[in-house]
Amino acid sequence: MAGSRKEAIAARRREATQARLADLGLPASGAWARAVREDALARLTAAGLPLRQDEYWKFTNPADLVAPAVPAAALGGDDARGMLFAGFDALRIVFVDGVFDAEASDALAQEGLEIERLAVAGARDIHWAKEIYGKLETRGQTPVARPFAALNTALASDGVVIRATRPVSRPVSLTYLRRDPQAEAFLHHVIRIEAGASLTLLENGAGAARFSVVTEVDVAADGAFHHIRAQGRDHERRGVTHMFARLAERSVAKTFTLATNGRLTRNEVVAELTGREGVVHIAGAAVGDGTDFHQDDTVFVTHAAERCESRQVFKKVLRRGAVGVFQGKILVHPQAQLTDGYQISQALMLDETCQFLAKPELEIYADDVKCSHGSTSGAIDPVALHYLRSRGLRRGEAERLLVLAFLAEALDEIEDANLAEDVRDRLGAWLERHGD
Repeated sequence: MAGSRKEAIAARRREATQARLADLGLPASGAWARAVREDALARLTAAGLPLRQDEYWKFTNPADLVAPAVPAAALGGDDARGMLFAGFDALRIVFVDGVFDAEASDALAQEGLEIERLAVAGARDIHWAKEIYGKLETRGQTPVARPFAALNTALASDGVVIRATRPVSRPVSLTYLRRDPQAEAFLHHVIRIEAGASLTLLENGAGAARFSVVTEVDVAADGAFHHIRAQGRDHERRGVTHMFARLAERSVAKTFTLATNGRLTRNEVVAELTGREGVVHIAGAAVGDGTDFHQDDTVFVTHAAERCESRQVFKKVLRRGAVGVFQGKILVHPQAQLTDGYQISQALMLDETCQFLAKPELEIYADDVKCSHGSTSGAIDPVALHYLRSRGLRRGEAERLLVLAFLAEALDEIEDANLAEDVRDRLGAWLERHGD
């Protein structure tokens, strides 16, 4: 019986994968980029797309991401001028339904940066991105398969490749707009931070009715990469994102995601600390309201060198049937002595109809480490709520203050104080709009 069941699941996986790929073709590319795409497609075909029975998809049903037809999603009115980060001086790169919009974007030039579209870089015979594009994604497929990342590597028609050669103070801002209620988009970004260089990358917008983004980040010795992303303003979108980061000695990578809307969002981060004293922080704040909100953070951090630090900090606020998911793992190799690994995932449940599903993991093969993980869920503290109300605050105001206090640990992971304040202001406004 067990063998028959496995055969039936394998058959379903093959059928679903073949149906998904039936009307999709590889974009035009130069020789090296096409070889990467063909390899990704072969890997995907061999592994197959995920089913709900898969261990890493048991909390999130991938059916809407696997289906050949794109589920329609009503447009959310994503005006770039009203988005998060709109008031900051940044180099702005705009995509509409996954297509680069040159008129809405700034010139792809900035001191200390080399910037090109993936479509242009992939057509060149020789390019620095050749050493990264698809390489980090392939590494990130072990020990856990990430089929949607392979699908993206094969099919992404555009994105940006960015090489920072020195510290860059002006952020690069990627804005994803959508105009077609049933568009599907694949974007793939490749980022190289050279030794001693630094870059801040901002991301904002829905992108498409069904949206896939893969970002590969290679941080050289003493380099720093900061990433702040906002996912909101569009209630019906479905999306899956992947970030694959490789860190050399004394390098830093920090990423933060604010998720406020979306019918289905799956964010995966795979980070590998390969050099001594590397630091990676991965954080997120999610606030969900309603049964049409399902948000999933899945993280895998590998410590493969001595004296490295990792932090995973995720906070979710849920109400009226919203679902939050966290799957996080810290893997410490035998050579990674003096590792400092921290992982926390917490949910604030504003009523009894929502769900928080968590799977924290530690796998440690070194004996001189400091690693911890924890996961909790609960309601607003009635004592704290009573205290604030006794000081004259209305119930809604008191709850908003307590929610912001709960989210503070995740928001504190944003390195830039001005960007962090902008995120807090927008989050406070969202909570006010969605209050009782």
